[in-house]
Amino acid sequence: MKNSTAIFYMILSVIAFAIMNGIVKYLANFSAYQIVFFRSIGTLLFTIPLIIAKKIPFFGNHKKWLLLRGVAGVVSLTCFFQSLNYLSIGTAVSMRYTSPIFAAIFAFIFLKEKIKPMQWLLFLVAFTGVLIIKGFGTDMDSTGLILVFLSAISLGIIFVVIRKIGNTENPLIIINYFMMMAFLFGGIMSINNWIAPNLVEWLLLLSLGFFGYVGQLYMTKALQSRETNLIAPLKYLEVVFMIFIGTFWFGEIYNLWTLFGVFLILIGLVYNIYLSR
Repeated sequence: MKNSTAIFYMILSVIAFAIMNGIVKYLANFSAYQIVFFRSIGTLLFTIPLIIAKKIPFFGNHKKWLLLRGVAGVVSLTCFFQSLNYLSIGTAVSMRYTSPIFAAIFAFIFLKEKIKPMQWLLFLVAFTGVLIIKGFGTDMDSTGLILVFLSAISLGIIFVVIRKIGNTENPLIIINYFMMMAFLFGGIMSINNWIAPNLVEWLLLLSLGFFGYVGQLYMTKALQSRETNLIAPLKYLEVVFMIFIGTFWFGEIYNLWTLFGVFLILIGLVYNIYLSR
């Protein structure tokens, strides 16, 4: 796969995840476990029929890595949704997207992927842009910070595990492991935290799975095809998309500091891609 195709896949993934995060914010009255549960149902409605139709081996070839990816996915998703109970959506999203830095470090240690000194500086520039956009507000609850950093570290592990698996697994199998584990965990934990949704909330909850499926599928395709340190930093773009969603959906207002933060993120990303090539 060409670099441009992998980059397009990751950007498409980021847009889908940004929309999903916006819906999660709108459904803030539901518990994180119930949202994880519905997130998994919506995706499984796509993955299981496709796996059966394409006659793909259901349990895959690398069960150990697939299970690790599934566990890391459930931890990352649940901790992120839980952190929204303690932090604002802006702060939580910003802190979670330190994950490409963890991914690059893990890839450097375990996959021996090379990272140029300038790329480390660019990771810092992009991360600084994230902090400027959302800032460290007065809602920096320590429990929320721990949860969101656990989510970020787990997401970094996911990047590296998918890269380790490479093209030896069908992306549907990788996603299906994650969603099956999320379905079981979210379903069990929702029993004592269940809130009955109305019709609109049913549709929104199930749509989480659709956008999650699109985001997960194309993120997996992108990470399977190129080096982690090229593709993973593109996840920062989700913060940019969240600005548009926040502005037009939730009526949030962003100032010149936000625009400066966007500029830093784009500079960090574009120049990092140039160096990687």
